Amino acid sequence: MSKEFNFISFDGTELFAAVDVPTNPKALVVIVHGLCEHLGRYDYLTARLTAQGYAVFRFDHRGHGRSAGQKVYYTDYNEITDDTNAAFEVARHEVHGLPTFVIGHSMGGYAVALFATKYPHKPTGVILSGALTRYNKQIVGPLPLAIDPQQYLPNELSAGVCSDPLVAERYVADPLVEKYMSVGLINSWANGLAYLKANPDQFTAPALILHGTEDGLVAEEDSRQLFEEIASKDKGLRIYEGMQHEIFNEFRKDEVIADVISWLDRHV
Repeated sequence: MSKEFNFISFDGTELFAAVDVPTNPKALVVIVHGLCEHLGRYDYLTARLTAQGYAVFRFDHRGHGRSAGQKVYYTDYNEITDDTNAAFEVARHEVHGLPTFVIGHSMGGYAVALFATKYPHKPTGVILSGALTRYNKQIVGPLPLAIDPQQYLPNELSAGVCSDPLVAERYVADPLVEKYMSVGLINSWANGLAYLKANPDQFTAPALILHGTEDGLVAEEDSRQLFEEIASKDKGLRIYEGMQHEIFNEFRKDEVIADVISWLDRHV
């Protein structure tokens, strides 16, 4: 079964979602995408997961893809956290009674880390990919930026996205990939990252943390520090030599996805 629909988040914002359910699923996986992108960029990962018996729920962040809300804008880090929580609850309503995992990439990994910290007993486990959790690589300078939150900056992320040039070309050409991002969204990271740094003891869910050594957008040190500091007793860290930011789109993406499926299988 595959369906697309809209749901209402915690504050009334309408978010776009998709759910894919194989016959007799053994668990549910919620995928949380990154900055300026959309759920459609995870079609391949979704297909691989459903082929292995996992139901998959995806949604577009507010202001991204086909979701409502001011374009690529947040006023506060709790918005992305509670949107993720709302999506998690809708996912469990759509596919109920199964262990529920959450995968987050980049800013989606930041959202999932926030979710797992604020709602530690909800996910069965979390997987983070190139997650922004410490801001060791200051890609837009020190936070917060001393600029009007309503100002927009060009999306220049494509250069560090992936070593496969076709992925970068498609990223730039994709009409649903946003070409600008707000200062308000960027500045919301400051308090969100401070919250993560201050509360690693609240992050107790089983976790698999993944990063590429050649990530041009988020430092692998973010993942190394998060791994060391969170309170999860069941936690793993895998650093992929030579891979850039989008490890699920790299030339060796099947290696990464196989690692993810293996970890999920052990935790179902």
